Formats: sequence, structure tokens, C-alpha cells
Amino acid sequence: MPGSVGCAVGWSVTRPLCHSPPQAPRAERGTVVHVTEPSASQPVPSDSPASTAASPTGAPLARLARDTTPDNPWPLRLLSSKIDDYVARMTHVWVEGQVVQFNRRPGSGMQYLSLRDTDADMSMSVSIFTRDLAALETTTGTQVTEGARVVVHAKPRFWAKRGSLELRADDIRPVGVGDLLARIEQLRRVLAAEGLFAPERKHPLPFLPRKVGLVCGRSAKAKDDVLVNARLRWPGLPFTVREVAVQGAQAVREVTAAIRELDGEDSVDVIVVARGGGAVEDLLPFSDEGLVRAAAAARTPIVSAIGHETDCPLLDLVADYRASTPTDAARRIVPDLAEETIGLDSARERMRGVVSARLEAEQRGLDQVRARPVMADPTVIIRDKETELAQGRERVRRALETTLSLAQAELRAERARLTALSPQGVLDRGYAILRKPGGTIVTSAEDVKKGDLIEGVLASGRMVAQVVGATKPAPEPETAPES
Repeated sequence: MPGSVGCAVGWSVTRPLCHSPPQAPRAERGTVVHVTEPSASQPVPSDSPASTAASPTGAPLARLARDTTPDNPWPLRLLSSKIDDYVARMTHVWVEGQVVQFNRRPGSGMQYLSLRDTDADMSMSVSIFTRDLAALETTTGTQVTEGARVVVHAKPRFWAKRGSLELRADDIRPVGVGDLLARIEQLRRVLAAEGLFAPERKHPLPFLPRKVGLVCGRSAKAKDDVLVNARLRWPGLPFTVREVAVQGAQAVREVTAAIRELDGEDSVDVIVVARGGGAVEDLLPFSDEGLVRAAAAARTPIVSAIGHETDCPLLDLVADYRASTPTDAARRIVPDLAEETIGLDSARERMRGVVSARLEAEQRGLDQVRARPVMADPTVIIRDKETELAQGRERVRRALETTLSLAQAELRAERARLTALSPQGVLDRGYAILRKPGGTIVTSAEDVKKGDLIEGVLASGRMVAQVVGATKPAPEPETAPES
């Protein structure tokens, strides 16, 4: 709408609010729309709330916004009505932006998406009938997806009851992938190539941490979800909470500083980064390269609980565990005391059963052993062994006596033979040994001659005698030679 546009509430706008295309304005859903451009000097229609409403003091309400005072304010309904009237007079407009959030609703007659400016941090909700979107996608042969850069033909709509403004679209034309999500996708590929998402880099979560570090928004519901659910599972679990900005320009710096601070505390065994659901654009800080690298460098295991199951910022990929929600994170970082108690009781009962069964089996074995005759009278073994020892002792005694008797008899026989063969024995039988004075034994009569003195050795004593005669031995007969 070229030129200056005035508002029925009395505001003066010095720049165009929207630029319509060169084509004629479209009718919305078959209704005829008359586009006008009222100025601040135009009178308020007679059927508007301003013409009939009055202040609490009974004075007529101010016709223009600039005429309102603390004593003569407008009711909120009047302001909303005037904004609604003004927005309703606006024409269709072509708007360029990037689709940052689009969750299709199957079976719904209306689809909703978020359109973000490609250069500035500004966004607006866009709605379109499902049949119109399907027809457009069929005609163009492309689907509208998150990250797509589009041109939208829409008309602003103001919802007076909740004071929200949206664009009702009737034409969406994709023109390319958005720069923002394209950069995130490029960063994802770079970090994946560096191995920051590799499973072997991830640290296992402790079974029962000594202390849990929690990074969350200020006064956020995600904080209560983690604290309440974790302590319901394990009462008295200590937490170290760092409340930081989780969206906006300060989110990256504060979240990164909180992660590094908690990672430096030795008592913190696990760090939970939690944030509730939100638009894709609200989760963009958690895809920042600096924050992601800080999380990857942390020695303490990190649990990412960002958004919902469908959300997947880069922090989810580098975290040691990705929880779908803050409640899921609380259930993952600590065991359930009740379940563990039940498990311990069950294990205790199983151990008791196993030990009891083992004792019963051993007792049955002992009873069987005790039931044997030998165990009924254990002295039987001793008596049997005593009998065997007595028998063995008797056999040894008899064998020894027999051996001694035989040895004794042999000894007597050898003694008798020795006695018979000994010179003393010979002497005892009456024989004597004759020796010359030189000590030579006389064995033949030829060894002495008449007159020689000889010594006779008797069985008892000695004597000296003189040879008075000797008889020479007879010669031995010659034997005839064998023929």
C-alpha cells in the first residue's frame, strides 16, 4: 500500500506496512474483500465499539489512541478490535523467508509453519489450508520442508482473543534451501568427518552418580522435570544447577560456560543439558560449533535433553546420551530406587533359595553317608584294622621265629664244622703240633733227625722233647701209565 497509511485507532504510520504485488488483490475463500486505506482523520464507524463504549466515569471514550489518558483509557477489547479492523483492511502480500519449523498434521484441515527472515532474527507464524498446500505441491512438484527458502502469498490475520498475528497463506513457492539450516548441515558433515559423533568417543553414564550437574533455563519447567523425576526415582540425589539463557544471543556463551564449569567439578559425575520444547529457531544455539566442541571436549558424560523426540540439534549428536525429553533424561541418569529395591529383594530371595537348596542337598548327602553300616558303628573299621594288625603281627612273629630257628641251626652246624676244623679242636682231641726251634712246623719224620729238640704245642700248654729216633715214611707206589 503505497503512501501513508493511517490506523483507525489513531496511530500514524509513515512507511508502508505491506507491499502488494502488481496483480489485483485476491479474494479469500470466495469472499469479496474491499481494501481501503483509512487515515487517522477518518471517523470511526458508527457500529464500532468506540462509538458505543464509555469510560468507567461515564465520559465518552477517546476517539484516537493519542487522546487516551490514565483517567480515560481504552478497554483492551477496544484496542484489540481496532487492531483487528486495521489488519482486516490490509491486502495480500508476497513475503520471502525461510521455513524453520513445519510439522505436518495428517488428517487436519490446516497446516502451520514458522517463517523466519533470512537475515534478521524475526519470525512469524503462517497457516495454510491442507488442500491448498497439497494442490501447490502437486503443481510445483516439490514439497515444503524445514529449511526451505520460500516466497509466500498471504494476508495478515489478527486473533483478537489471544492478541496474536499470523499470515494466512494461499500460495507457497519454494525457492531453495535456507542458508541457516544449510550451514548447520554443513557443520554436521564437518564434525562427523572429524569423528566427534563416533560411538567410541562417548562415555558410559555412571550407574549412580554422586552429583548431577544441570544446565537449564531460568525458572524453566525443564528444571522441575529433571529434579522432580530424578528425585522420585532416587530420593536425596544432589544436584548442581546452572540456570542460563537457553535461547537468544547469550545462550551459546552461557551454556558453554556452564558446561565447562560443571565439567571442572570433580564431584559432578554427569551433566544434563535440558530445555523444553520450542521452535526450531529456538534450538539453534544448541547447534553452535563452539558449544558443540565444548561438549565434545568435556570429560564428564553429557546427557542432552533438548526439545522433543523430533528435534535433533548438533548437541544431541555429540552428547554421550540423547534423551528425548527432560523427563527421559531424569529417568536415564539414575536408577529407580523402588525397582532396585525389588530387584535386590528378588536377588536376595534367589540367593537364599540357591543356598537353601545347596544346604539341603549337602544334608541329604550327609544323611546318606551316615545311613551306611560303617557310619552306624564307626568302630567296625577300627576293629577290622585291629584284627588285621594282630594277624599281621602274628605272621611276622612266626616268620621271624622260623628264620631265627633256621639261622640258629645253621649257626650251630657251622660252629661244629669250624670247631672240628680248627687247630684248637684238633689239639683238644689229643693231637699236638710239633715245631722246630725256628718255628717251622714238623710235618714229616724226614724234617727231624735224632737228637733234635722239638717243641710240642698241646691243647693245654707246651713241652720240649728230644728226638731219639724217626721212622721215615714208606714210598708211595708208582702208578702204571695208562695205555
